[in-house]
Amino acid sequence: MNNQDKGFIQLAHKPLFEHVLERLSPQCDSIIISSNKESQQLSSYDLPIIKDSLEGFLGPLAGLLACMQWVRKHQPGVQWIASVPVDTPFIPQNLVSTLYQSMLENTADIACATSNGRTHPVIALWPIRLLDDLEAALSKENIRKIDLWTSRYKVSLPDFSDSLLDPFYNINCHEDLVHAEALLRKPNENTA
Repeated sequence: MNNQDKGFIQLAHKPLFEHVLERLSPQCDSIIISSNKESQQLSSYDLPIIKDSLEGFLGPLAGLLACMQWVRKHQPGVQWIASVPVDTPFIPQNLVSTLYQSMLENTADIACATSNGRTHPVIALWPIRLLDDLEAALSKENIRKIDLWTSRYKVSLPDFSDSLLDPFYNINCHEDLVHAEALLRKPNENTA
């Protein structure tokens, strides 16, 4: 995307970040942002912006760890954290509740979204109680891949498949953005 900040690429005259925020906000008691970039645009949303606590830009698990650490310190009563990437503007409006229900029904440790035969490891519900395990995996075992770390736990995989639109359609290039614009113009094809 020509080194642009993906979160502020416009989709239907609105930044991708706002599409995700609008869908996620009603599902969560609070929202925090995982970002290592200094951004006045992100700061304007008046939400906590959490930088990785480990050096070296170690990927999504490092961002998850930093967010878990922030939650443990600032919201000690919170037991779960949901994660979604900024480039998925069609996330389901029942994402968090479905992940949570699936985790309960399957007595799982983690719930990770699936759709149309694909697992989406970054779109998940994580228990804060795994914070110390995650920190050890990153700092002592050098684990970077989400799937490698989650393979140690029972993971529930609720299916969000939709024949009209993959609810986890992500925007990685200009063609994806054009396709997302077309999807937004078609009535009744957005996930609920």
